[in-house]
Amino acid sequence: MNRAYVILALVGCCCLLGLPLADAAVVEHTFHVGNLTINRLGQRQVITAVNGQFPGPKLEARDGDTVVVHVVNYSPYNITIHWHGVLQRLSGWADGPSMVSQCPIRTGGAAYTYRFNITGQEGTLWWHAHVSFLRATVYGALLIRPGPDKPHYPFPTPHGEATLLFGEWWNASVVDVERQAMLTGGAPNNSVALTINGMTGGYELPVRHGKTYLLRLINAALNYQLFCKVAGHAFTVVAADACYTDPYDTDVVVLAPGQTVDALMYANATPGRYYMAAQVYQSLANATYTATTTALLRYEHDNSTAAAKASRSLVMMPHMPAFNDSETAQGFYGSLSGLLPDGKPTVPLHVDTRMLVTYGLGVMPCMPAQTLCNRTRGSVAASMNNVSFQLPTTMSLLEAHLRGNVDGVYTRDFPDRPPVVFNFTSASASSNRSVMLTSKGTKVKTLRFNTTVEVVLQNTAILGSENHPLHLHGFNFYVLAQGVGNFHARSPTRYPYNLVNPQQRNTVAVPAGGWAVIRFTADNPGVWVMHCHLDAHLPFGLAMAFEVDDGPTPDTVLPPPPPDYPQC
Repeated sequence: MNRAYVILALVGCCCLLGLPLADAAVVEHTFHVGNLTINRLGQRQVITAVNGQFPGPKLEARDGDTVVVHVVNYSPYNITIHWHGVLQRLSGWADGPSMVSQCPIRTGGAAYTYRFNITGQEGTLWWHAHVSFLRATVYGALLIRPGPDKPHYPFPTPHGEATLLFGEWWNASVVDVERQAMLTGGAPNNSVALTINGMTGGYELPVRHGKTYLLRLINAALNYQLFCKVAGHAFTVVAADACYTDPYDTDVVVLAPGQTVDALMYANATPGRYYMAAQVYQSLANATYTATTTALLRYEHDNSTAAAKASRSLVMMPHMPAFNDSETAQGFYGSLSGLLPDGKPTVPLHVDTRMLVTYGLGVMPCMPAQTLCNRTRGSVAASMNNVSFQLPTTMSLLEAHLRGNVDGVYTRDFPDRPPVVFNFTSASASSNRSVMLTSKGTKVKTLRFNTTVEVVLQNTAILGSENHPLHLHGFNFYVLAQGVGNFHARSPTRYPYNLVNPQQRNTVAVPAGGWAVIRFTADNPGVWVMHCHLDAHLPFGLAMAFEVDDGPTPDTVLPPPPPDYPQC
């Protein structure tokens, strides 16, 4: 038996029995990435998968453990793995985004070992491919349980738990889907179905009446935010993005791609069968696509009479919000607050660097390789402060950083403010060619170690106003405020900041036609990308990167890369 599974089995037994846990462990796995043929929707499809599983293996560790994953690539595509939400303190070489922290692991059996410590984190995270659209099938859960010094959750211990990964399914190669979009300079084809734990239907969750369950909800979909409900039941949200929240009671959970939510569900309905549903949430005004997937919540040990059981033979479906119900979505996103450790606020109050970052879609001239692109209209692009992020090709940003950027792989001139100020959220922006045009660049924002950074993320309405989930690697951040319209820095009373107990996140869903204010401390040296987690927008260039300098002491300096670090 794999040593990791032995460790995890012992950890699970100790947790269940209430026994003291041993010291931190090394949790070790091997990922073989390769082709897998599976049947979905009556069609055989070859996908890229890990260890012949879809979704991939569930990793479990405790706060304080070291995780070691050997990735061997037998697939026909270059691959990297990102450990979404893991802070990677002084282990940026293991973060995973292709050409940011590493060159990809080549095909033909090339290998790379990801090694990182879990430090000061617990909750639900996940891992996924960070190359092309491969994360559509290369993903899995990463569960971090409390460490030996804090063996209990800050909420009542549930009777059981279930991990639910929501995804998308194409009856096509996702690599071909992305390539076709690149050639045309437009959006990729929509998926044909949503999935729960890799299944387009048929997943069941057994529960017992009167018991409480912890649902670990992960939105692994490429391009869609989701409403999630269970008929006849309600939730108490206790964590988001592996950060504990004040208990929040709701009957609907909203998840943007990349986000996770831990929610308690009390199985107190009349015993029977109930549908759990996940439905696409569309924030784009003219969007028409929608999809819903379901799983079955089934009560065990139903002692009702045969007549009572027969009367409940029909399965209840939850009443879902409208697919474009932004009020419900933003009501959920804006209602969460952070659980204070020891009751003391932890938000840094002094700010060293302030940025206003506008972001959204735009256009740029078709590239020569875009052979199906309309040369008159141009190609869809995306940008942050009008810089459409261009990944390097010769070495990763992190390796270039270590070398002092002597090869000029990137420039340190990412702007603190947009080059042009206009009515960012007005629909008329889409008719103004001067603000629609953008250009490529590999620009980073350099930060001194341990500086506090506040970023106003301002959505624009160019080519449509849409809720974008922005994910920051290497850090959790505080979400101090959110709103609609244009942010006005000179009206602080208009936008009260929560400096006491704001929610912490690694991925924030910025309202369509609105803004969000985040704050973090740059105490993790390296190069860390911030990008839209709607994967259709990442190839368009909706990203930027922070370069964080080393600190003044040996324990605040990024170590050199490991010996098997991939080369381009």
